[in-house]
Amino acid sequence: MTKILDGKQISLQIRQEIAEEVKRMKQNGQRAPHLVAVLVGNDGASETYVNHKVKDCEEVGFRSSLYRYEASISEDELLQIVDAINQDAEVDGLIVQLPLPKHISVDKIIAKILPEKDVDGFHPVNLGRMVKGWPAYMPATPNGIVELIRRNSIDTAGKHCVVIGRSQIVGLPISILMGRNGYPGNCTVTLCHSKTNDIPAVTRQADILIAAIGIPGFVKGDMVKQGAVVIDVGTTRVTDATKKAGFSLKGDVLYDEVFDKCSYITPVPGGVGPMTRASLLQNTLLAAQKKVYV
Repeated sequence: MTKILDGKQISLQIRQEIAEEVKRMKQNGQRAPHLVAVLVGNDGASETYVNHKVKDCEEVGFRSSLYRYEASISEDELLQIVDAINQDAEVDGLIVQLPLPKHISVDKIIAKILPEKDVDGFHPVNLGRMVKGWPAYMPATPNGIVELIRRNSIDTAGKHCVVIGRSQIVGLPISILMGRNGYPGNCTVTLCHSKTNDIPAVTRQADILIAAIGIPGFVKGDMVKQGAVVIDVGTTRVTDATKKAGFSLKGDVLYDEVFDKCSYITPVPGGVGPMTRASLLQNTLLAAQKKVYV
């Protein structure tokens, strides 16, 4: 029987654990963790994501600040803003919401964030530390996936894990985490991408299939073997006149086709998304407690 990996429920548990820890910190005379989010432009999805993050901070007792700027801001101006936040001792974590306007280099902005405040886990130093197995802020979505697997006690040792998509935000780091020597991990990992020949032939071999390609409904029923664990990272906005918001969120997996073949599956929404948000809070708490960078 297929089990649903309920990201909402597990993320609620994590937020409760974090709230208790923040309460303990305050009782010991420490200040609450402080997360700063920088939002450039008026992208609808980015607005939604940032508002969720601010709300999450409030729920667990964090302090949060949101800085908004017009899409016309120059790259140099944004770099100066990031540098000023870096220097603020009262700020533990800093995220710059992506995507950014095309005239601004994402790599330059991410590299400007101090590694010890990079709670998105995107800075080359944090990615390098992750690869080495050193303490690091893990990229939020891959870490959320790992936490989802861990808290459902899904066996990973010796399993064939197939990842579709090689982005530096999800696909590449989760492939590294699933192959590391530990739990969750010890998988044999195959990373599929746009140049992979016959992706369905590869995905049919997967004991654990992680779809992070950003194409709604890419993974169909005939691409999944019986008993596989299927984790859907996709959250593409698709126009839907029946919804009040005017759109629906669609995953990379055709859920109804795949469901009966799985041992475990994540829904969209309600699977990986809430875990990503919980992971950002976990990283911010680590930053405030100086547990990664002493």
